[in-house]
Amino acid sequence: MTLHQEIRLVVLDMAGTTVADGGLVERAFAAAAAELGVEPGSPDHDDKLAYVRATMGESKISVFRHLFGDEERAQRANGAFEKAYGELVDGGLVAPVPGAREAIEELRADGRTVVLTTGFARVTQDAILAALGWQDLVPLTLCPADAGGRGRPYPDMVLTAFLRTRAADALRQVAVVGDTSYDMLSGVRAGAGVVAGVLTGAHDAEALRAAGASHVLGSVAELPGVVAGEGT
Repeated sequence: MTLHQEIRLVVLDMAGTTVADGGLVERAFAAAAAELGVEPGSPDHDDKLAYVRATMGESKISVFRHLFGDEERAQRANGAFEKAYGELVDGGLVAPVPGAREAIEELRADGRTVVLTTGFARVTQDAILAALGWQDLVPLTLCPADAGGRGRPYPDMVLTAFLRTRAADALRQVAVVGDTSYDMLSGVRAGAGVVAGVLTGAHDAEALRAAGASHVLGSVAELPGVVAGEGT
């Protein structure tokens, strides 16, 4: 059976994969760090920023729990991050990755179900969708809270997409696509038939392959051809 016959459900990451945000995560982190009293330019700030960069793709509240320890401080940091990121989104600082909307439309025209996922909170995900005019682009969007609270690298959002859409009969009929090693790990752990990394975001080809990518693409615009069996 070919990939074209197999893949019925495509689970796509947002920031870095289908959405270009121009480094807004780092700008929003600066606001979160300031909220918790982390001095800009300090070694502590630099260490925390390095961790944020290394964990792109992971649920943001999980990142802040690691960085700030107790739940109250983590929630404060996450709230400040989401507020700052939302304001930047509202300021027009996000755009589709070139060819992303067209790729999603082509996948759906071919009879595949597409789900958009994120490590952000729902309020931020909705702000991004609204800024792009993508509210009706796909039948389902998921954030970690929609999957019981666990984001990437756990497989929960992929499995939630599989269960909610009922678009596929088996997990080998699912493609998971993202720009980080955490996206790749979530796809591998879910048992997806295609786990594709894209080079428009946080991590390079080496990191994506080390995390289990079955395919590495220049961008999501190449995805319809890959799932149609035209290339790897």
